Amino acid sequence: MTTPPALLIAGHGTRDEAGAEAFRDFVRELGRRHPELPVAGGFIELSPPPLTEAVGELVAQGVRRFAAVPLMLVSAGHAKGDIPAALAREKERYPGISYTYGRPLGPHPSLLAVLERRLDEALGGTARTPADRADVTVLLVGRGSTDPDANAEVHKAARLLWEGRGYAGVETAFVSLAAPDVPSGLDRCAKLGARRIVVLPYFLFTGILPDRVRLQTEGWAAAHPEIEVRSADVIGPEEELLDLVMERYEEALKGDLRMNCDSCVYRIALPGFEDKVGLPQQPHFHPDDDGHHHGHGHHHHGGHAHAH
Repeated sequence: MTTPPALLIAGHGTRDEAGAEAFRDFVRELGRRHPELPVAGGFIELSPPPLTEAVGELVAQGVRRFAAVPLMLVSAGHAKGDIPAALAREKERYPGISYTYGRPLGPHPSLLAVLERRLDEALGGTARTPADRADVTVLLVGRGSTDPDANAEVHKAARLLWEGRGYAGVETAFVSLAAPDVPSGLDRCAKLGARRIVVLPYFLFTGILPDRVRLQTEGWAAAHPEIEVRSADVIGPEEELLDLVMERYEEALKGDLRMNCDSCVYRIALPGFEDKVGLPQQPHFHPDDDGHHHGHGHHHHGGHAHAH
């Protein structure tokens, strides 16, 4: 009986210890649920363990085949560039290994169901009837990226969340690198006539950015007492998320994965991003790989690693 390919989970990394621990807990829980396959996880940057350590740990157990799944909601520079580059580097380090690479997680229907649950909780408990939701405007807040395609994915999630659920509307904002920011997103909701707003962070786990979303929301709400504003929780380590990672694992093993190439800055000229087309795939240096901890700026980097 051959061992199935290992599941390697790639996280973004965070300076927030609780957020990093939530990721590590999640990886341990997946391992407990699936004793039949080797599971390990690591980060691209900012927090231990680095991805290279997770690979080394699996190789030491005799693993030769991997399926890597990015624990990320949208495919931005990390999922499109850094993780494939890191995996390519590991292949040079351990010439016998082979890997397939899975898709990012969102916007999957099961995650939309969790987001809907978070909204219901923020509104005071049980699932709301459409009548209760008709005066609720949702502001879905994504991480934000210099990659237009990644930002568009958050808008896609917002639209899918709006469809058929009876909210007055679902608007979109970003916590960094993209407009509108949270206060501007709330201003837009108000201009549209919103009287009740729920700010919904489009994040998997707690961390510095979701905390910032909540603080900015509270600041805006204090200045606009005439509007009811509530904050919802992050997605968290729900059953749906555990199942979805396994779905992405199975999908990676079956192959024929297609990244979204239609609006990819590395493949077609988008306004203002023409210099990115055809850029070679360069891993950007991650200081954590050499054991020293210092952050790096989010300058944008290398081309796509998709196999076409």
